[in-house]
Amino acid sequence: MIFASSIFLYVFLPIFLALYYLSPRKMKSLTLALASYVFYGWWRPDFVILMLVSTVVDFTCGKMIVRARGEDGERGKGKPWLILSCLVNLGLLGYFKYANFGIENFNEIMSMVGHEPVLWTKIVLPAGISFYTFQTLSYTVDVYRKVSPPVRNFTDFMCFVAMFPQLIAGPIVRYNTVAEQLHNRTHTLSKFGLGVLCFQAGLVKKVLLADVLAPVVNQAFSADSLSTADAWIGSVFFSFQMYFDFSGYSDMAIGLGLMLGFRFPINFKSPLRASSFTDFWNRWHISLSTFLRDYLYIPLGGNQKGPIRTYINLGLVAVIGGLWHGSEWTFIVWGIFHGFALMFERFCGRRTLYSGAPLGVQILLTYVISMVGWVVFRCDSLAHTGDVLTAMAGGGAGFQLGLELSPLHILVGSIAAIITWFLPTTQHFIRQVNMRWALALQPAFFLALLHLHFEDDVPFLYFQF
Repeated sequence: MIFASSIFLYVFLPIFLALYYLSPRKMKSLTLALASYVFYGWWRPDFVILMLVSTVVDFTCGKMIVRARGEDGERGKGKPWLILSCLVNLGLLGYFKYANFGIENFNEIMSMVGHEPVLWTKIVLPAGISFYTFQTLSYTVDVYRKVSPPVRNFTDFMCFVAMFPQLIAGPIVRYNTVAEQLHNRTHTLSKFGLGVLCFQAGLVKKVLLADVLAPVVNQAFSADSLSTADAWIGSVFFSFQMYFDFSGYSDMAIGLGLMLGFRFPINFKSPLRASSFTDFWNRWHISLSTFLRDYLYIPLGGNQKGPIRTYINLGLVAVIGGLWHGSEWTFIVWGIFHGFALMFERFCGRRTLYSGAPLGVQILLTYVISMVGWVVFRCDSLAHTGDVLTAMAGGGAGFQLGLELSPLHILVGSIAAIITWFLPTTQHFIRQVNMRWALALQPAFFLALLHLHFEDDVPFLYFQF
């Protein structure tokens, strides 16, 4: 089940909200957890078992870490349980997300040396496994580090892991940011109203911007040959599609959280306005970048073990961030591209070669250079990536426009550009209810619902991650 579907908007959400607000205060977390299992199991009920296994393992490991530590609080005594949590979580993630990729590449090597390939039935990737695995793993790590209190009861932890607003595509919520809210959150009309506005804004961004631009992007990246103009238009539109699709989902998740009394961390801060790649990763998918910083970069030594080690750590974290997005060579190369960019900026003192230019020029140049990364991210293969980049560099089939661009596509692309570079973020608009903003949003929200009436069950791009 996804947010941009009739079954969610007109059936699941109204029924759930009614049950949730009719539930006694002490039962609200249980109601949310059970409803989240229904939400998650709508497509594949068996995947609920997988999530429940991860939940039980990390709940148990967290308790055993605290018990092993005892009253003296010696951290090392709970290490075996931390290792067990890591092995189970990373093992499940590795099997379901990367086994197909590993076997496919192994079989290619076997074929090259004249051996028979390994027979293999492809594994179906459970939706959201990258997100909830990181969440549960962060809990046991934080309990071990004593930066997070142990969960009070299994119901709270089950609610934390399964919470449907951010279950499928984030943001990655850490336990210590919602620990108090799980058993002591406030439900007010003002917070609910802010949540509704944030959800509406996210749905509008997803449906009226990302989805409208999607056909042009698909044309460009499926064409046999591209002109230079087509390659650039397709790449720019894809950057808008990816941003509004993912940030739209995050807005909806944050909005639903507010409706339920939770305050989730923001996941985007106008990332396409970044003036450098370092700045970009402070703005894009913030919950992932901070997770990788706190649980990988810093434990590896961060920038505290000399410049060479710093560059290695930056590169490794970037590659793992790319691999987290998917088990394809294109994602690995995307991570390498960002890793080199980050290492180069660190070598220059966290500056770019164009740091002395006006801010607008810095933003434009960062965006143009980032197009290389977006192309790698979107293409089906490295060979396809080379074809699109060659076209963008002027080696395309002329400069004529071959894409089927309608006036609507041009209008939506222009609106997307204005929102991307000149308007405040959704979170800025919904800090408090503004009637003018709320009323202006309603016609767009109605159009989004109308669009879904004809194009129901439109998937989110980040569901594949």
